[in-house]
Amino acid sequence: MKNIILFTLFLSLLSCGDEKMPKPTGQLSLEYPPAKYMKFSNSCGFDFDKNELAEVKATSNCGLEIHYPKMKATVYLTYKPVQNNLEKLLTDAQKLTYEHVIKANDIAEQPYVNLDHKVYGMFYQVGGNAATNAQFYVTDSTRNFVTASMYFYSKPNFDSILPAADYIKNDMKQIIESIKWK
Repeated sequence: MKNIILFTLFLSLLSCGDEKMPKPTGQLSLEYPPAKYMKFSNSCGFDFDKNELAEVKATSNCGLEIHYPKMKATVYLTYKPVQNNLEKLLTDAQKLTYEHVIKANDIAEQPYVNLDHKVYGMFYQVGGNAATNAQFYVTDSTRNFVTASMYFYSKPNFDSILPAADYIKNDMKQIIESIKWK
């Protein structure tokens, strides 16, 4: 009997210990410095303000790639001259945006009009796990047409990329607001 009591006491001491608790789910905290903009000029038909953190690479036919290495994202800008084809350019830009409707939760349109600089366009915010989270087009309606799309170098997961997507959306809006035709 004495051995049974000692054995029970020994087992109860061994079984006591810190209770294992699952780790709480964490939130990824991504913070970026405030954007500082500088004028970007090129030999094409437009200039704009770009974020100092972004790296611009020229491609063929006045296209530009605005790289955000820390965010693993790129904004692709395409320039096209308007040559009695404005309706087709507008249709193509809108079609490109609405191709993402399969994966998108919603697509919000924000018209942009700057009469002083003759800049007219549309900014699209694409919600959900679409390949692009923001797109825009701008034109002077007579000579110049620019489209832009933001893409990340990873499989779309809206919740994970939201801070970076919001940061770059603000940069894209700055491009629209600062674009000047030559």
